[in-house]
Amino acid sequence: MQKTAIIGSGESGFGAALLARQQGHSVFVSDAGKIAEEKKTVFWEKGIDFEEGQHTVGSFLTADTVVKSPGIPYSNPLVAQLISSGVPVVDELEFAFGFSRGKVIAITGTNGKTTTTLLTYHLLKAGGLNVGLAGNVGKSWALQLCENDHDWWVLEVSSFQIEGFVKFCPAIAMLLNITPDHLGRYDNDLALYAATKLKLTDKMGIADHFIYYDEDPIIKSTLHNRKSQPVDLPYGLTISPERKAFVEEKKLTVKTDEEIWTWPMEEMSLQGKHNLCNSLAAVLAAKTAGVPSEKLGPGLKTFVNAAHRMEWVAEVDGIQFINDSKGTNVDATAFALEAYQNDLVWIAGGVDKGNDYSLLDEKVKGHVKVLICLGKDNEKLKAAFSGKIPEILTTQDLRQAINWALEKGSKGDLVLLSPACASFDLFKNYEDRGNQFKEAVLNLKKAFEDGKS
Repeated sequence: MQKTAIIGSGESGFGAALLARQQGHSVFVSDAGKIAEEKKTVFWEKGIDFEEGQHTVGSFLTADTVVKSPGIPYSNPLVAQLISSGVPVVDELEFAFGFSRGKVIAITGTNGKTTTTLLTYHLLKAGGLNVGLAGNVGKSWALQLCENDHDWWVLEVSSFQIEGFVKFCPAIAMLLNITPDHLGRYDNDLALYAATKLKLTDKMGIADHFIYYDEDPIIKSTLHNRKSQPVDLPYGLTISPERKAFVEEKKLTVKTDEEIWTWPMEEMSLQGKHNLCNSLAAVLAAKTAGVPSEKLGPGLKTFVNAAHRMEWVAEVDGIQFINDSKGTNVDATAFALEAYQNDLVWIAGGVDKGNDYSLLDEKVKGHVKVLICLGKDNEKLKAAFSGKIPEILTTQDLRQAINWALEKGSKGDLVLLSPACASFDLFKNYEDRGNQFKEAVLNLKKAFEDGKS
């Protein structure tokens, strides 16, 4: 009997355990922390052995395959010991790939992964394809495969997951951009981080397609080390002979051997320069997967993005409030800042990740009228924009920040929460930060309207 051991009982580990058991494997789950009671109940019902609060090395050394959580690096002592002993250690997506007959669209990059993944899924679904959504979005792929498979799967894939790929081969791979992030896991070496992203394409062949943003200099330099030769589908914002997708005369344009497809920018639900890039990539993938051209435009028009990604919340006294709590690094915040033409009141701050705020200098100049620093330690943020933004305020109180934003803003202005930082100083995570922001804005709107009545 095949023996599969799982390190970690989170979303990916739980799904891998259930899929392995369904396939008739002997399964053992080990978590250094506590396993949730509802998961333990399922393990008991399925006959899955488990331990918590420790890792018993001997239980892994006899496994045919070990599936680890993406958050556990290969430098982890237990993982390193298993590999040196000849035990295969893979990621949940690698494990699940072996049990799906569907074709995969795998999407990676530093920023825009979730939006592009959701949009690509939406376009395929609106185009009538039998498609599933997994990876870093929603339920784990392995858990979904316990119930049913699809002809196509759209997967959001991180560099952490790509590290564990061995046979994983997408029919369509997408590389959106590469900017410094998570470099602590990659010896502070951007080239190593970029090479990990490109590893997504290693097993692709001449029948597969690789979509990439060829205006990104890091991507272009990394391509020289590519091990495979899929069909290249480069895209960019400006027209060039090599590009299969670009913007021309304020229209998204996609060139294939059969036709030239266009769609007006103003007829898209997503706005902003970076979302033009995301949309070009998603349309390229959808057309390659077989979505009819007449379905693409309506799909772009009806798409609704996930929460906390430049999410419109409310208008209060003529001032719009936007929740971009997912903007947890400088590049993501740069995208948000340039997406809006309004004068901005910008709420930023949190746990700094070694940010280089000078990258935002041109984005804030003449555009941001007030910066409200929201965090326990605001000194670096204040120093970075002193003399560049007319007014800078600091607080640790989200409601205070929102009240100040309404006070300092004028009709036609926009209040943007895009922190450029992690959330863990004042909030549980970026979702908690975004949810509290939305709740506070809606309470402010109600109080304002009640005061007028």
